[in-house]
Amino acid sequence: MKLVEKKIYLASKSPRRRELLRQIGVDFELMLLRSDGPRGADVTEEVLPGEAAEDYVLRVANEKADFAFDLARRRHLKPRPVLSADTTVAIDGVILGKPTNRTEAEAMLRQLSGRTHQVLTSVAVRYGTYAGSVTQVSQVRFAQLSDADIQAYCATTEPYDKAGGYGIQGLAAVFIEHIEGSHSGIMGLPLSETAQLLREAGLKLP
Repeated sequence: MKLVEKKIYLASKSPRRRELLRQIGVDFELMLLRSDGPRGADVTEEVLPGEAAEDYVLRVANEKADFAFDLARRRHLKPRPVLSADTTVAIDGVILGKPTNRTEAEAMLRQLSGRTHQVLTSVAVRYGTYAGSVTQVSQVRFAQLSDADIQAYCATTEPYDKAGGYGIQGLAAVFIEHIEGSHSGIMGLPLSETAQLLREAGLKLP
C-alpha cells in the first residue's frame, strides 16, 4: 500500500516517545488505548506465568500494534502506519514494572543499586500487509545508592510512571555509571531500529 502522507498513528501515551519521534522528524497522530475503565484495558500488560522479559515486551508491543491497527480500520481512519512500543526493566531475570507506591519504588532502586540491569524496548509497526517488530536491549549499570539518595528520588514524581522506577532523562541520570546499548531505547524508543521499521513500512526518512 502506497503512503499518501508522511504521518503515522502512535499507539502510546508516553511523552518521551513523542519527543523522540519529533527528534527524527516523524509526524504522528495519537491513538490512545484504554489502560483501565469498566471494560478493562484494551491490551493487558500483565506478565504471563514463566514469561521471559524479552518475550513479554515483544508480545505487549505486538498486541498493542495489532489492536490499534484493527481499531483504525474499524473506525475507517485514513490509512497510516501504526507504531507501538513497550519498555521493561529486568534484573536477574526478574521483570520490574512500574511501581505503584513509594515502598515499591524504593525497593526497586535498592535492587538496582550498584548493579547492572537490562532495559528492553520492543517496537512494532503495522501498515497494510506489513507487520514488523524489533526488540532492543541495553545494559545499564547503577552507582551504589545511599538510602538518602533513594528516599530523595522517590519523594519526587519521577519513579511512578516508569518501568524499574526511574527515568534516564530525569534526575536519575546521576545514578547511571555506564550504558551499553541505546540511550533512546532506554528512554522508550530506540531510534535507529524504529526508523528502520518505518522505512520498511514505506515512510521516507533520512
